[in-house]
Amino acid sequence: IQSSISMADLKERLLPPKTPSVANLRDSSYRPSASVHQPFHGVDVTGLKKRGQGLRSWIRVDALGNSQVIEVDKFTIMRRCDLPARDLRLLDPLFVYPSTILGREKAIVINLEQIRCIITADEVLLLNSLDSYVFQYVVELQKRLTTAGVGEVWRSEATDLSSRSGNRSFDSLFGSTSPDYLPFEFKALEVALEAACTFLDSQAAELEIEAYPLLDELTSKISTLNLERARRLKSRLVALTRRVQKVRDEIEQLMDDDGDMAEMYLTEKKRRMELFFSGDQSVTGFRSSDGVQSVSAPVSPVSSPPDGSRRLEKSLSIARSRQSARSTESGTERIEELEMLLEAYFVVIDSTLNKLTSLKEYIDDTEDFINIQLDSVRNQLIQFELLLTTATFVVAIFGVVAGIFGMNFPIALFDDSGAFKWVLLITGVTGAFIFCSFLWFFKHRRLMPL
Repeated sequence: IQSSISMADLKERLLPPKTPSVANLRDSSYRPSASVHQPFHGVDVTGLKKRGQGLRSWIRVDALGNSQVIEVDKFTIMRRCDLPARDLRLLDPLFVYPSTILGREKAIVINLEQIRCIITADEVLLLNSLDSYVFQYVVELQKRLTTAGVGEVWRSEATDLSSRSGNRSFDSLFGSTSPDYLPFEFKALEVALEAACTFLDSQAAELEIEAYPLLDELTSKISTLNLERARRLKSRLVALTRRVQKVRDEIEQLMDDDGDMAEMYLTEKKRRMELFFSGDQSVTGFRSSDGVQSVSAPVSPVSSPPDGSRRLEKSLSIARSRQSARSTESGTERIEELEMLLEAYFVVIDSTLNKLTSLKEYIDDTEDFINIQLDSVRNQLIQFELLLTTATFVVAIFGVVAGIFGMNFPIALFDDSGAFKWVLLITGVTGAFIFCSFLWFFKHRRLMPL
């Protein structure tokens, strides 16, 4: 009850009248107020996607933990994050795609169950949804970013204090690299992985709670209703196992490819790119001061020929590709922190998969047990039918004797008063002997446990 009340209060707080515009997204100087970290401001539940305008509602969370709801079109997101259209289709809620984690030049595209987002070096763009797991993802990400910000301040103050006092104990305490000081993109990725693994694990736990009593009841009482419930349960188990297996394969594929993990160091690549261009601009200024025109210098559209802009674009593209290659090579050497992060959640999702595998084996064992029971009942019915057939054959002997003596012809035996008793006795003894002979034959052939 408390969780439902808190969720209702949370939704009431998320309905301010105004929504930030697209210009606020493009303006890098725009930052919401960080005094109050509510989940997000300006949620418009009736306008998650405006028809006719091509706008879609996104939740933007920056590196400081501030969140806002923005409405932008697909092409703006493609230009801002440098993503192709096929990557954005993975995030479309109208289509069902398997779980995917893609590392691109400037962003990480994540499609993990209900969490569909784009992670850059400075922000997270999450598809706005009324799903509770989306709210929990935003709240948890804000909490971790706020906590990380406090830890960084504490770490910097401790470093200043240790440098003034000359004591190295603070350096040994705060100077080491800790998992709490991950880059922004890895913090967002960790929250997404945690949300997906938690959701799948909760689904597996609910399935276990429902499955085991049903299967135990099915072993004691085989009925059409219980069999139908078991069939539906197995269908849900197969679907959930497929989803868990896909998430596990995606994490394992990332762990096996060092190049993909190196591509996901967005903060490092951004820092190296800024250093490269700042150094390039300083060299350009030095060359221009000597009177030599640089290719990477800003080209005026009035005084420069058209091929100057082409050379500039070519130089920028070459510089970007070289810097990307350098960052990839450098990231390949230091991907341990991302690999450790992926390994932790690989263990979690593998544990969930083991639970589902054990449940599937239990269902298979139950099916085998039911089939054995049905085979046993079927064998008993066959044995009973065999006994009835043998008894029918013995009784048919009396009919044969009665048919023979019922012929219309004179015989001296008909005049004897005790002949009927002797015929009945001899026929009965003969029938009993034949019946016992059949039983001995069935026992000898092990057709019937007698």
